Amino acid sequence: MSFLLGRDTVHGAAGKAFITQNGQVTELFGAKKVNAQGEVSSNDMKVIGTKKIQNKPGGVKQTGTGTVYYGTSIFAEMLIQYIRTGEMPYFNMQLTNDDKASSVGTQTVALYNCQLTGTIPLAVLDADTDMMTFDFSFTYEDAEILSRFNPPSELGT
Repeated sequence: MSFLLGRDTVHGAAGKAFITQNGQVTELFGAKKVNAQGEVSSNDMKVIGTKKIQNKPGGVKQTGTGTVYYGTSIFAEMLIQYIRTGEMPYFNMQLTNDDKASSVGTQTVALYNCQLTGTIPLAVLDADTDMMTFDFSFTYEDAEILSRFNPPSELGT
């Protein structure tokens, strides 16, 4: 039985995140964590003649979360735009895993038509916090894998 070697796991900090809004690309330089997922909902299907309950996919909810160090204004600017105009801006996000120590290489995923949801901090002061961070949530309408991981160059036995 083959197994993945530890050297080919991908280090979580080895990568970059970018936001593109109105043609302007901004590196999310203070990102601590960004996670995008698709939650597949399913519907039960029962049929006469069997006691098995089958499932059929019924849709996918596309959401994401992240944590950034407080010190970027990009999300606060989106909130101000929404407050002033009633229009929440869309943006695209690109996330790249790139651990040079792993033979699986690089993977880049693009998320299209993202929109912030939930609580967005506008201004924060906190005498008890040495390194301030904030969490953000978003939805996205489409995604694409721009470059894929390679199979590991070697497996353990």
